[in-house]
Amino acid sequence: MKSIVLSAFPLLLALAPSALAAEQADLIIRHATVIDVEHATTVADQAVVVRGDDIVAVGDDRAIAKAWTAARKIDGKGRYLIPGLWDMHVHFGGGHELIEENKALLPLYIAHGITTIRDCSGDLPEQVLQWRGQIADGTLEGPQLFSSGAKIEGIKPVWKGTIEVGSQADLDAAFVKLKRDRVDFVKITDSTLTPPLFLEAVRGARANGLRASGHIPMALTVQQAVDAGISSIEHLDYAYKAGVKDEAAIAADFAAKRIDRAEANRRLDAGFDHDTAMAAYRGFAAKGVYVTPTLNGGRILDFLDQDDHANDPYLAYIGPRLQATYQWRVERTAKASPEQIAQRHQQYHQVAAVLPMLQEAGVTVMAGTDAGFLNSFNYPGIGLHDELSLFVKEGLTPAQALSSATRAGPSWFGTLDRYGGIAQGKAADLVLLDANPLQDIQATRAINTVVLRGQVYDRKALDALLAQTREKVAQWQQAAKQ
Repeated sequence: MKSIVLSAFPLLLALAPSALAAEQADLIIRHATVIDVEHATTVADQAVVVRGDDIVAVGDDRAIAKAWTAARKIDGKGRYLIPGLWDMHVHFGGGHELIEENKALLPLYIAHGITTIRDCSGDLPEQVLQWRGQIADGTLEGPQLFSSGAKIEGIKPVWKGTIEVGSQADLDAAFVKLKRDRVDFVKITDSTLTPPLFLEAVRGARANGLRASGHIPMALTVQQAVDAGISSIEHLDYAYKAGVKDEAAIAADFAAKRIDRAEANRRLDAGFDHDTAMAAYRGFAAKGVYVTPTLNGGRILDFLDQDDHANDPYLAYIGPRLQATYQWRVERTAKASPEQIAQRHQQYHQVAAVLPMLQEAGVTVMAGTDAGFLNSFNYPGIGLHDELSLFVKEGLTPAQALSSATRAGPSWFGTLDRYGGIAQGKAADLVLLDANPLQDIQATRAINTVVLRGQVYDRKALDALLAQTREKVAQWQQAAKQ
């Protein structure tokens, strides 16, 4: 018996060092205060361990430090760690001659802590789908990119880069193409698409296993789109429209050409009813319909009389040809009379007041900017932080605003198991802030470090991304002068 014990003893000694050795990782963020966005709480002195593009451990700093070692360590003491930000409404476009200027926008998202974007279609759908694949395989630097591909529209629409649909056969062919392109969702707009085909497009998206988002034709009620199965309503003015007591009569009159768009809008502006709205919004929540307000884009245009944005420092990051696409809306807005300007101001505040009502009704609000070409001075990157600031100004709490930019997007795509939190098994998409965004939403701008798919961008690297785009824009501006 004694000899057996002695022979086993060296084996135990051999096993002990390996049993006690710390596990190896790529990155440890130490002493950070982790923001639990779901519960709007903080957990102090935490360590987060990253291996590859996964979070493999989260916990008490001292315990994690004993169990793990890593080639790179980040000191998060006095800082706050949040999940990566999502911008759920962006655009790329302006024509093929603007491809490089659009591509130069991608680093701006990373530099502002935005680790995922949802492209809601422009006029470069094939190019954007190509970028999506290149980002996914690591050959192009950019945030995770979801795209609708080409939008569904009617025949000869205002918007370019569309699949023109004038019949059910056209619509069937559109879904064949979209599925072949492996789009992440479907975008439907209403420039010339007939109301019946709009509803069929929404139903067709659902039948093909795709989420549908879009603009709702004036000749339809918002409830008709909801009943057809729309998954997200883009722009807050459509949610406002759902709160108008005689919306159905206005839609019917417009469809029958008894009134024009201006008169329809006048009646909509005058007809909002709180109880009608809350009933509609509770219906949105019950059916899982999300709303992307895109408040900032509307605010910029509605108040151009007070700020023409000619001296915005951020223009240094926007290519000259992209800036030129802003002029269409600027010139149209400039033609307004003083009375029309006053009406724009009033309309903005009327529509913005809907935001806390949606929150109260249980609707999931998604942060999205509408940033990109055409949408004047609505800037990729910083625009999301402007949007969150407006959310709080208009009645949301900082926690609710933060959730709209970290959890709402993953929830809409059905990927909350992977994104929207800081826990073992989640994606290593993280933003380390110098201040607490639950106390002040402006803290989302105070970015110390971004981790994207496990890759670390410290402040120096983030500044280098900004400088890279600024240098390209300066070169394009110089070339344009020659």
